[in-house]
Amino acid sequence: MTLLAVSLTMSGQGAKNIKINEVMTDNTSSIVDEYGKHLPWIELANTSFSTINVRGMYIATDKSVTDPSLTVPERVSKMSIIPNNETRTNLGARQHLILYLNSNPAEGSTHLVSTINAGQPVWIGLYEGNGVDLVDSVTIPPMEPNQSYARQKDGSDDWKVKPVDSVTPGIENFIQVTESKVAQIKRDDPHGFGITLLSMGIVFICLALLCIFFTLFGKFMKNQQEKNYSSEKAAHKERISAVSDDEDERAFPRMVVKNANGEDNDVYVAVISMALKEHFDNSHDHESGIITILPRENTKWTRT
Repeated sequence: MTLLAVSLTMSGQGAKNIKINEVMTDNTSSIVDEYGKHLPWIELANTSFSTINVRGMYIATDKSVTDPSLTVPERVSKMSIIPNNETRTNLGARQHLILYLNSNPAEGSTHLVSTINAGQPVWIGLYEGNGVDLVDSVTIPPMEPNQSYARQKDGSDDWKVKPVDSVTPGIENFIQVTESKVAQIKRDDPHGFGITLLSMGIVFICLALLCIFFTLFGKFMKNQQEKNYSSEKAAHKERISAVSDDEDERAFPRMVVKNANGEDNDVYVAVISMALKEHFDNSHDHESGIITILPRENTKWTRT
């Protein structure tokens, strides 16, 4: 029993975070249902940061349900139950749920039989699953087609009639068409933490991209420099080789010896070269046809 009481208390506390957030009583060109029909709709919002399932809760448009003398079955018979076979009823933090009114549950799990009259004031109440505890309620004033009656901000106590171009079914109410980007940033990030993190992230990404670019560019330039150096080195070797060949040719001209058939014969060149070397190595005198006798000291022979 204690556990059940705690569970019911926690459930009740969670239900208090579900709010009627926006209502459109005369829908002629706003959102459409699964069949393309324009129906009046009501938006519920989970204003907490935890998940709350609204299945089994009740929507009422007949204010007579507030009569305390009614029994629970009598009150429930005047209301529409939110079905429990719809995954969209499990509202996460800050999520919204659209329910269509003046409809038939057979047409979809978000369709309710609760009725409202376009152009007339209407009371709407949200009850817990016990059919007794009122969670939230609002009285909608007469409105023009496609206008909505919405909280100034999700969960706030301030309501206003929103023009056609500012209706926000399924999203946060405060975001309006007329709101500037700067105003929206100031509202969403009043202390500037988000814009600071965003700026730092952009700077970090830019620096990372620059680092990658210069790294790849440096490798590319290094490869180009190595290719140019290799090309210049090969060209330099070719120039040195050509110059050496020319100098050798000038210093040692090639002797062309031909045989009887008029063909080059390197053997003759070798023989002639060896003969010339032998001649020069065995030569005693530099003068041709002159014999030179040099005196020899301390010998028995004397010159008379």
